[in-house]
Amino acid sequence: MNEAEKHKQIKALIESVDQHREEILSFAQDLVRIRSYPGDEEAAVRCVEAMMQRLEYDEVWVDGMGNIIGRVGEGPRVLMFDSHLDTVEVNDADEWTVEPFSGLMRDGMLYGRGSVDMKSAAAASVYAAALAKRAGVLNGVTVYVSCSVMEEDCDGENLKYVFEQSRIRPEAVVICEPSSNRIALGHKGKAQMVVNTRGVSAHGAAPERGENAVYRIPEIIARVERLAGRLLEQEEPRGTLVLSRISSVSESLNAVPYECEIYLDRRLALGEDEQTVTQEMRDLVDGTEAEWRFGTLHRRSWTGHEVVYEPVHAPWRIEPDHPLAQTCSAGYDAVYGRPPSDRDYTFWNFSTNAVASTARGIPTIGFGPGDPELAHMRDEHCPVDQIIEACRFYAAVIYLS
Repeated sequence: MNEAEKHKQIKALIESVDQHREEILSFAQDLVRIRSYPGDEEAAVRCVEAMMQRLEYDEVWVDGMGNIIGRVGEGPRVLMFDSHLDTVEVNDADEWTVEPFSGLMRDGMLYGRGSVDMKSAAAASVYAAALAKRAGVLNGVTVYVSCSVMEEDCDGENLKYVFEQSRIRPEAVVICEPSSNRIALGHKGKAQMVVNTRGVSAHGAAPERGENAVYRIPEIIARVERLAGRLLEQEEPRGTLVLSRISSVSESLNAVPYECEIYLDRRLALGEDEQTVTQEMRDLVDGTEAEWRFGTLHRRSWTGHEVVYEPVHAPWRIEPDHPLAQTCSAGYDAVYGRPPSDRDYTFWNFSTNAVASTARGIPTIGFGPGDPELAHMRDEHCPVDQIIEACRFYAAVIYLS
């Protein structure tokens, strides 16, 4: 096929996306209207399942963890697009200017929890694969579209489960997290840790008989603050450290606390790893009676699957000259009529499901509609034009893979 024919095909594919604009946006609205907190995503999963079946995917299934996966094509090259269906909770609904689960579309924006993070991308990816199949331009590519669960609490555990249980081995993965439709070449790693001190309980009327665990934590907090400050003095992309929670345990409100705990969130820059964090934590507790550990989480999915999450992930980056990045660059050119410039690339400062694919050596890249700074925010909203552009981009990448 010559270049003129390729250009004609990809133009027709992009036009087919535009022809389904209202359907795509309506699907995104439907997803936003479904409350789907981690562990409670079944209704959203069933909505995607029904849409994949309606769009005549070749195969659709829900796995044991509750992730939904659809397949089109059966070619030797395997490509996966991943979006997660869970969202963070809304605890300030009275302060929103729109109802958080209304799926309101106004002034070119789709409003609601998950509109940015990341149901708009899910809708775009579901349609992109179906339209590529319908246009007959899969070109020997098998495309899997995963809409995963529990990402907000346990990023990567969902795709890890998919890879292990379904034995899907994609040659490349596109993570559809919000990037304002810029090509994300990587993201920071993370580690989450718990530091605790222990004391001796006693009645509040006789505190001298006990040992207050809370009084043993200030020195640790001061060290955390100093380390966090040193990290912020480094050039971007730099690591960060946040003390995100402090709590104590006592027999009652009139008793001396016998345990105090702080939770730390450490973001890792390129070149930092688990050993970096381990040494930092040893230094933090050195000479004190405090102990530390990685903050393992235990969660249960909507199917009842028990998840044990170890929150330690390395940072990653794909080079701009990697074949996957070059394919995405060509897809960007097809959608926007020009190759991406430096400002059209980004590097996420948050973690995503890419930790599962990159840990397995699978080339991975990111692209998705919505400003990531609006994720988890009050009045979360996504430009509807970006949703359609993302669908065009995903379809173009499928065609060019």
